[in-house]
Parts: sequence; structure tokens; C-alpha cells
Amino acid sequence: MDGSQLLKGVLDLAVLAVLAERDSYGYDVVRRLREAGLTEVGDASVYGTLRRLFRAGALTSYVVASDEGPHRKYYGLNDTGRAQLASSARTWAAFSATMDDLLKEGRA
Repeated sequence: MDGSQLLKGVLDLAVLAVLAERDSYGYDVVRRLREAGLTEVGDASVYGTLRRLFRAGALTSYVVASDEGPHRKYYGLNDTGRAQLASSARTWAAFSATMDDLLKEGRA
């Protein structure tokens, strides 16, 4: 099964989950997703997801000066983002449980 197709379906949830831990700038989100095991995640996909979630009103953003180069745009969850995370997490849990059940039945 192509993991990149699965990733496309859950990238919003993954990004929201990472930002629920703490505010982050784009590349930090990418790094944290990869460290969590989503090694196939692309930079452009994450940056596009951050912009889309921000435009949809799920994220706040602010700029912080950096000693290591250009300023960094940080993103964080707002109330809408937290509600979206909770809803998406419930949907994922139900879907995952259904798939687990189907796979167990297939092995029986």
C-alpha cells in the first residue's frame, strides 16, 4: 500500500496534533512529523497544509526574529483548531478501530 496516499488523508490531523504540543514554524513541524515516523512527508505538503489551515481559521500565526537567518513564522492552534483536532481525532479513532476489526476478520 502506498503510504503517501494515506499521509495525504491524515496530514491535517498530524499537523494539528504536532501544533497541539507547542507552537512551531514550518520546518520544525516537518522535522517533528518525520521524527514521529512520517518519514515520507514533504516540505511543500506541510507548508501548504499550514497555509490552508491558517486561511481556514484553525491556526494563529506570528513572526519571531531568528539569530540564525531570516525571521520565522510560527503557527499555533486556536479554539477552532483545537475543535478540529478533537473532531478529527475522534473520526480517526473510529476509522482505525473499524480497519483493525476488518483486518482481524480477514485473518480468522
